[in-house]
Amino acid sequence: MIASSDELEPGRPAPELELPDATGARRSLAEHRGSPVIVYFYPAAFTPGCTTEACDFRDNLASLQGAGYVVLGVSPDSVDRLAEFAAAEQLSYPLLSDEGAETARAWGAWGQKTVAGRTFDGVIRSTVVVDPEGRVASVEYNVDPVGHVARLRERLGV
Repeated sequence: MIASSDELEPGRPAPELELPDATGARRSLAEHRGSPVIVYFYPAAFTPGCTTEACDFRDNLASLQGAGYVVLGVSPDSVDRLAEFAAAEQLSYPLLSDEGAETARAWGAWGQKTVAGRTFDGVIRSTVVVDPEGRVASVEYNVDPVGHVARLRERLGV
């Protein structure tokens, strides 16, 4: 898989992020300065891999929050679609709408991918951990959603 946007590197400042959440309220990375933030990008609500990953974050949210982490999910879905997804899956952390995928591009989470033999540009499942000062602490592209949060928790020592 070849990324069509520039991948982030640890130690560099995280790009700005300001997007509407599933309620329509604007959310930003800056509002969480002072706390570590996990920003994960996923292609589409209600798809099998994205539902697996979202529910895995939901099921591990208490331990992540207990260690001080904020979790933000980002997809190109509309605010209304995210609201449906959050309600259906009982997701209690913010899901952010990146219609047009400009934020995904800025964060290196956009590129060429092949699914079911079809090649196209789209959101590359990615997870970025941002430190309390707003710098990229770690980044993972082409994430396998199955077991991802357990692997992430292990890396973070949570």
